Amino acid sequence: MTASFPMSHRNAAGAGHGRKVLLLATNLMTHGGAEVQVMQLAAALHRRGWNALLVSMLPPGELAPEVLAAGIPVRSLSMKRGVPDPRAVLRLKKIADQFQPDVLHSHMTHANLLARAVRPLTRVPVLICTLHGLRMNAVRRGSPRLREIAHRITDRWADLTTTVCGAAAEQCVLNRSVPAGKVLPLPNFVDTAVYRPDPETRARLRSALDLAGRFVWLAAGRLEAVKDYSTMIDAFAGVCARQRQAVLLICGNGSLMDAIRRQIAARGLNQAVRLMGVRQDIPDLMAAADAYVMSSRSEGLPMALLQASAASLPIVATDVGGNAEVVEDGETGYLVRPADPHALGSAMLRLMDLPAGVRQAMGGAGRARTQARFSEQRVVSRWEELYIRLLAAKAAAPVLKFGAVQYHR
Repeated sequence: MTASFPMSHRNAAGAGHGRKVLLLATNLMTHGGAEVQVMQLAAALHRRGWNALLVSMLPPGELAPEVLAAGIPVRSLSMKRGVPDPRAVLRLKKIADQFQPDVLHSHMTHANLLARAVRPLTRVPVLICTLHGLRMNAVRRGSPRLREIAHRITDRWADLTTTVCGAAAEQCVLNRSVPAGKVLPLPNFVDTAVYRPDPETRARLRSALDLAGRFVWLAAGRLEAVKDYSTMIDAFAGVCARQRQAVLLICGNGSLMDAIRRQIAARGLNQAVRLMGVRQDIPDLMAAADAYVMSSRSEGLPMALLQASAASLPIVATDVGGNAEVVEDGETGYLVRPADPHALGSAMLRLMDLPAGVRQAMGGAGRARTQARFSEQRVVSRWEELYIRLLAAKAAAPVLKFGAVQYHR
């Protein structure tokens, strides 16, 4: 059983009225989907009247344009990746004591654990902890089990845990990292005005990248094991054997860059697969592409799929995590089992074999679905309403632990 709140679906814009929200993340960088979502949430809340403060455990990277334009303050706890630093607890306590947030909203496992460690030491009326993945995996190493146990032990200090998809909420209950009744799915959002079809951009970029006459597949994400680019490359080799005009653009960077480059060469795909590195023009690349592909072995609710769907791209993706909440199999794209190059390649060929009008209709259906379920207006309004409801509940029963509250539809 997961927590649920009756949502009125009214426009909650302006509900902040100067209330303060401190958003804590492990890092802030423009090439991380979860990190960008945190920054975009801060900017959206700021526009709605909230006084937002962003805190990064690690030194922040390049900030999202929305944060810079809004002038949202950003603080760092000056931690080093992979190095536990107890001093971060005192640093965060000092920031919270000075800022005095109404809501502390932490994002990603390590930030959640840190926020819970600070909660008994400072005045924070409401603490919400958000998990962005299906499980509490680190980027490159380690079992999630210890993190799940730590999350369970520290749950008493959180008022609510949210996940980005229903599958992740179910996983939290299954692995007992969150008690049933204290986890709520609340999805990511995407700016559908930024990610959209754009014929002029499409023509310009396809010309600049020498893509005329090619069927362009796009993939974007960090080059790490969980994204399983090895399966994608093997699948695409089969695609190219049938469809020689196909080209695959892979955007991102990571520890497996050299291994992926070697695999591309070994499969004879140097002319068909382009490693684009980290790009700042993903909306333009999506406008230029014909379809999107994802081969991940595990996901939460990936921003890349929301962006591709908003851009009206038909999608082929693995059926993991919340992918099925974005891609409606047979309607907006195709879902396949993970770690299966044959299944992935067959679905890519199946999509390519469709008439252009049918593919465009699939992409259009995906954009309509995204606008209805994952727009900034809809999702940020839900966050605002959740904040207000938790604050009101705490004001009504200030000594009551939220772990003892039963939420009903």
